[in-house]
Amino acid sequence: MNRYCFTLDLADDPALIAEYEKWHQNIWPEILQSITEAGITQMEIYRFANRLFMIMDVNDTFSFDKKAAVDAANDKVQEWEQLMWKYQRPLPQARPGEKWVLMERIFEL
Repeated sequence: MNRYCFTLDLADDPALIAEYEKWHQNIWPEILQSITEAGITQMEIYRFANRLFMIMDVNDTFSFDKKAAVDAANDKVQEWEQLMWKYQRPLPQARPGEKWVLMERIFEL
């Protein structure tokens, strides 16, 4: 099993942050299905102010390229992602169109 950690900012607006959290209390079933079918076995998102941190555990079938291709062909995933852009703000270091930025582990106990 592999673990990946990502970061992303939200709009620095308490009302939008509250809306974003509300959406994540009731994720669409199609989104949950796309996550689990990709080989993601555990996912958690944490927030501090407007900074998000996501931990993602995956099994041996997971591939970033495969997930991206399947997501691009899934209308519901694309609808969800477009909706989330209302709240999400890419980090300055992100590539064009990139939301979640993969973090580098610098310490492990």
